[in-house]
Amino acid sequence: MTASVLLAADNLGVHVGTRALLRDVSFSLRAGEVLTLLGESGAGKSLLAQAVMGNLPAALRASGSVTLDGATSRADDARARRPRWGRTVALLPQEPSLALDPLMRIAPQLSETHELVRGAAFAEAEAAALHDLDAAGLAASARQYPWQLSGGMAQRAAAAVACAGGARILLADEPTKGLDAHWRDHTVAMLQGVQRRGGCVVVITHDLRVAEALGGELMVLCAGQVVERGDARTVLADPQHAFTRRLVAADPARWPRRAASTSAGAPVLSAQGLSKGFGGKPLFDGVDLQICAGDRFVVQGPSGTGKSTLGNVLLGLMPADRGVVRRAQGLHATAFQKLYQDPVASFAPHVTLGQSLRDVAARHRCAWPAVLQHLSRMGVPHDLLARRPSQVSGGELQRVALARVLTVQPALVFADEPTSRLDPVSQQEAMAVLLDALDERGAALMLVTHDDDIADAVATQRWRLAAG
Repeated sequence: MTASVLLAADNLGVHVGTRALLRDVSFSLRAGEVLTLLGESGAGKSLLAQAVMGNLPAALRASGSVTLDGATSRADDARARRPRWGRTVALLPQEPSLALDPLMRIAPQLSETHELVRGAAFAEAEAAALHDLDAAGLAASARQYPWQLSGGMAQRAAAAVACAGGARILLADEPTKGLDAHWRDHTVAMLQGVQRRGGCVVVITHDLRVAEALGGELMVLCAGQVVERGDARTVLADPQHAFTRRLVAADPARWPRRAASTSAGAPVLSAQGLSKGFGGKPLFDGVDLQICAGDRFVVQGPSGTGKSTLGNVLLGLMPADRGVVRRAQGLHATAFQKLYQDPVASFAPHVTLGQSLRDVAARHRCAWPAVLQHLSRMGVPHDLLARRPSQVSGGELQRVALARVLTVQPALVFADEPTSRLDPVSQQEAMAVLLDALDERGAALMLVTHDDDIADAVATQRWRLAAG
């Protein structure tokens, strides 16, 4: 292994008991290089990043070896790599909630990383933190807590923290999910900046546009194994493996447009003069809208413009500052359901997924076989139900969340970036299952998405929010 190799994995695997979740993955990266990982949800992409870091859950075991900047250690020797966290190798996890301290304001925790990890003096660290937040479009949010940020804003804050230690090796797990096109391109430029400064990057993504923009080497994972690898643009233009071809074919840009209902349904919800803001800053003002049965109402706009907040106000999860929301008469209190952008936060952390679903099924008198049918249509293996939320991938958890929402048989589903954690194949399948189920019930969908292609394929109505 030459000294110029920054990061290498040799026959890296991850196991639970005797079962292999990830098998014999090998690669090496030098300064200026990038490796992009594509694959199905649950294929082992995030496990690979955690195994490199030495941060796997206790029930899992790594095999093989990992090299960080010339120092090789057994993959299962997590303690050998831990002193290098933040300084040599940094991980941007899939969920911002796992990367940010909820009890600490954004600027101080970013400043702390500059000071304690990079070794900057206190005043220099504070100045660097403010500079980073300004570059990420978060200057006005410096004194806010992570839970006060939108999903996209929290994603950008987490990326700034991950890069603040100056690590030359960056592992970025879905760094552009929940971001609009502007901030997606900004994040790609940030990753390319790590390369230009003599670092290397491993990027896990479901966005084929990100993979193409980054170039470099592409590795495709399916069921824990590498099924194809090569130059990113060559593989995407002419995939050789059947799974890769299926992945590329399922890109939202290729989805057929979903036909609208031929007859207008009765109003499910209406709002007049709706206004909401925080800290004296208005998010939206004077909103009038009506959503009818069968509508697919798509809301778009930059991060932080109030898309999630609008949905929360309509569902009664938070009060409006002004205006009124009216529901159709005769609807049960649980007829309006939310599919959360951050699925981890919507499940009890210490309860198995199976128990969570059984509780919902019992509460709403839904037969258990019907729940299992929803899971099967979502491509969720039933043995997954024995695990807790932290023991499955973000994409797997989001599919379970979709099945849970359908168990309630809602009249309206507010889906906040429901496909951002799913690979293109799972995106297409999950959206088809969700829309088919809503069509069967004559129910409505309010969808927040930054993906114009998904909006084009799904929407019967389309709104775009701007700042203020």
